[in-house]
Amino acid sequence: MIRANIVDRVVERASIPRAKACATVDAALEALKQALAAGDRIELRGFGVFEVKRRKYGVGRNPKTGVQVPILPGNSIRFRLGKKLRNFQNGR
Repeated sequence: MIRANIVDRVVERASIPRAKACATVDAALEALKQALAAGDRIELRGFGVFEVKRRKYGVGRNPKTGVQVPILPGNSIRFRLGKKLRNFQNGR
């Protein structure tokens, strides 16, 4: 599913004009991006939790050449499924 599909679903469910739905989806995604950039935890009950985790320095290996490559520290985003989504995935 892409952004345009999400906008289409909002138009259908909320019965609002496409331009307004597009602005709403953009605003929601921008708010999520800003929260993650600030290192905040985003919890959407039933859907899941987005968290920013610190990645430590490490050493990787190029599988083709076998040369060691440094993996620099940084941030990564982790997503954990919420209970309702997990149950939906398992067919319950």
